Amino acid sequence: MTGERPGDAQPTRHVVVMGVSGAGKTTVARGISAATGLAFAEADEFHSPENVARMRSGVPLDDATRWPWLRDIAAWVAERGAEGRSTVLACSALKRSYRDVLRQGPLRVDFVHLDGPAEVIRARMARRQGHYMPASLLESQMATLEPAEPDESVLVLDVSLDPQALVAAAVSGLGLPVSARVGE
Repeated sequence: MTGERPGDAQPTRHVVVMGVSGAGKTTVARGISAATGLAFAEADEFHSPENVARMRSGVPLDDATRWPWLRDIAAWVAERGAEGRSTVLACSALKRSYRDVLRQGPLRVDFVHLDGPAEVIRARMARRQGHYMPASLLESQMATLEPAEPDESVLVLDVSLDPQALVAAAVSGLGLPVSARVGE
């Protein structure tokens, strides 16, 4: 894992790349991490085995199954922040209330919403292999998605752009410093 170290002069930054399954969250978040040195985490890795089994069988998660997962993710971000490390996280963060959990506390948390047409996302889901989230749950995720409200720090990017362009737009749009290690 990469990230800033305690003693760095800059305050920590925390970025959540959000959107429905198949939008490219993990690819873009990993790209941001590579470009900036922010510590990366995949929210899917915080799911309980029971949540994974539900999704694998085509049953969408509800709020009751999401709250413990979101609290675990928020705790991970807070722990990194307490260590003086900035983070980038791939997480659906579909509802305002979910985003509110992730931004609790004194840390600055910005969101990058990968948004676009369902047909583009569905095509991406059909091409990916080894992921437990079936394309059949895309509609439930799109129905759950709540667009950002004006008081939220959310940069909306067009999911139809290629991953490199999305990473560049996110880094630029959020004013993230590019790591000196990039290109070495």
